[in-house]
Amino acid sequence: MNREQPAKPSVSELKSHTGFWLRFVSNHVSHAFSRKLLNSGVTVAEWVVLREIFDTDEMPPSALAEQTGLTRGAISKLIERLVLKKLVSRKEGSEDRRYQRIALTPAGRRLVPTLAAIADRNDHEFFKPLTAKEQESLVTTLKKLVHVHNLHKLPTE
Repeated sequence: MNREQPAKPSVSELKSHTGFWLRFVSNHVSHAFSRKLLNSGVTVAEWVVLREIFDTDEMPPSALAEQTGLTRGAISKLIERLVLKKLVSRKEGSEDRRYQRIALTPAGRRLVPTLAAIADRNDHEFFKPLTAKEQESLVTTLKKLVHVHNLHKLPTE
């Protein structure tokens, strides 16, 4: 008896997907940055939180969660780690002890420009094969996708 085998469905190649290449590049850029941060004692997620606080005197954790797109629970854990590292201070409200304000300590404020320089070098090293026009075009395209898809959560991993 000769049974015909069902035809194999057509399946696109893994590397034919734009998302594959975005993730491939993103993972390598992020991993290189993470390695460069090791000596600072700060993780990529902690760097994101420190940088977001840097431009303000102080802010509530809820605003930080909204700005980063992280949950309040994740922000609380990150803040706790940064408090233990003496890079962030936490002040309770005088009338409502549940209300908190987060601020960089002097050590945290001094560290952010150093970490930003590491981020700048990492970007430069990784994207230097592209011309300035190619880099601008890439960023413009990615920002367009962020806008069109209404993306808010900052990359922290």
